[in-house]
Amino acid sequence: MQHTDSAVTARTAALRAGMDRAVLSFPLTAFSASGDLDLGAYRTLLEHQLAASPGALFVCCGTGEYFSLDLEEYAACVRAAVELAPPEVPVVAGAGHGVALATRYVRAAEEAGADAILLLPHYLTEAPQAGLAAHVRRVAAATTLPVIIYHRGQARYAVDTVTALAAEVPNLAGLKDGTGDIEHLQALRLATPPEFLFFNGVPTAELQARAYAAIGIPAYSSAVHAFAPEIAGAFHAALRAGDDATADRLLSGFYLPLARIRDRTAGYAVSLVKAGARLRGLPAGPVRPPLADPGPEDLADLERVLAAGLELI
Repeated sequence: MQHTDSAVTARTAALRAGMDRAVLSFPLTAFSASGDLDLGAYRTLLEHQLAASPGALFVCCGTGEYFSLDLEEYAACVRAAVELAPPEVPVVAGAGHGVALATRYVRAAEEAGADAILLLPHYLTEAPQAGLAAHVRRVAAATTLPVIIYHRGQARYAVDTVTALAAEVPNLAGLKDGTGDIEHLQALRLATPPEFLFFNGVPTAELQARAYAAIGIPAYSSAVHAFAPEIAGAFHAALRAGDDATADRLLSGFYLPLARIRDRTAGYAVSLVKAGARLRGLPAGPVRPPLADPGPEDLADLERVLAAGLELI
């Protein structure tokens, strides 16, 4: 497939503008009590996110339970986001699995009208750098959209790998970091062209936002935005304004206590967020297995932390 460099450049510029403007939203995917995709409820979740004016919508990614969506459900979710998002809010679709399925998902995302792809880590196996690079090339060649690679888990890219890919793959646009390795990330940023996008994507990214900003990467994803956009927006505004007092209050009174609950159980980086949305009256529904919804004690603690965060703003 031929890549249109001017279109990639324009879409990448729109993404950069969104990253510079506001928090990056990673919406939840709504399921019914029986576990079916609930598109009506999903549209309600998207409208709730868009009302808070995010810099971009990253749909069907980790928080959106991409790993639990079949291709038909995925395409429907991406289409709904494209229909609802205003022109100034780019829609980025997650895509993962092995190369055969990943290419099918990115083609479906492009057909649905997405503006870019977040290439999630491949499924299950570890891989050498040559294999990671080949995977990126194959998936990127299946679409004309800009592709952002997600650096985490079994998909950890060496500096030489990223610089080679940035030079070879016309539509490789950037990297989302989920490792928290500031030294490695700084080496990556300094070795890539200035137009290459970077953003912070570790769980509860606000906790590391200052450290990332200090090396020239102020943009970050916010899972909190999926259930408490008021808190996410207040923290983002404080960070950008250099209002350390407000940022510290939110970190101490909300983000750190939230992270302590998150760390109690595997998968809570997603299921706790979905529980928070339900506490706010949003029709998120349950998570799909293998994730599990929080139990009563964790829900009660989450409710207290959420109330404290809302009180702080």
